[in-house]
Amino acid sequence: MELELTSLLFWLKKALAVAALPPLMPLLPIVAGLLLLERRPRLGRCFAWTGVVLSLALVTPASVNWLVARAEYPHALAPGAAQDAEAIVVLGAGRRKHAPEFGGDTVNRLALERLRYAARLARETGLPVLASGGAPQGGVPEAVLMQRSLREDFGISPRWLESASRDTRENARFSATHLQAAGVRSILLVTHAMHMERARAEFEAAGLRVTPAPTAWLGGGGGNGAEEQGLQFIPGQNTAYAAWFALHELLGQLAYRLSR
Repeated sequence: MELELTSLLFWLKKALAVAALPPLMPLLPIVAGLLLLERRPRLGRCFAWTGVVLSLALVTPASVNWLVARAEYPHALAPGAAQDAEAIVVLGAGRRKHAPEFGGDTVNRLALERLRYAARLARETGLPVLASGGAPQGGVPEAVLMQRSLREDFGISPRWLESASRDTRENARFSATHLQAAGVRSILLVTHAMHMERARAEFEAAGLRVTPAPTAWLGGGGGNGAEEQGLQFIPGQNTAYAAWFALHELLGQLAYRLSR
């Protein structure tokens, strides 16, 4: 019964996230406004225009850059910062379900960005790697797919696989169990710069000392000329994606703080 309740709450959280994030979120007040136009025309127009303004704000570089700056971890891993770490933890980011050229499921492009940087750090530092990612929808756990990619594409064999987690909080808790059993207390944490603040907080709450090792900035963070990575002046798919990712993380940070 407890397992069923946990699963129900997990999928309820996912459903609420869909409604609270673009592209659905700005469409809801537009639909509500259109439904209200006949009976409450002033209120209906207010709702509809609110949705239009939200839609524009979520693709306009100036407003999206502001959102990204609120969510994204600003600093790259500094030289020498890895010297106290005892392991590298790389977090999963999803799977590509239709990959016949790879014989079935494989990691998606976001996970590849994380794996590439984790493999680079593993070669530079010689630290062992833990890959973390479960299978909320069934099938092969993401950690197994990550292990396959690390071995075949980057020549790195992870020492640990954490394959039971469904979200960032479980990534942290279950990974900490593996690492602490091996005497590891200090880690390099590899994930997207946008995801780092929430991930770091959860891993520290799980009892680990965390050195952030972010990758793949969408805004202007990271140093070393990374201001060139800032979003362009013309709205497009990149700004829309950055807005979704930033809102996802800001809402996630709030939800995790309230539930801790």
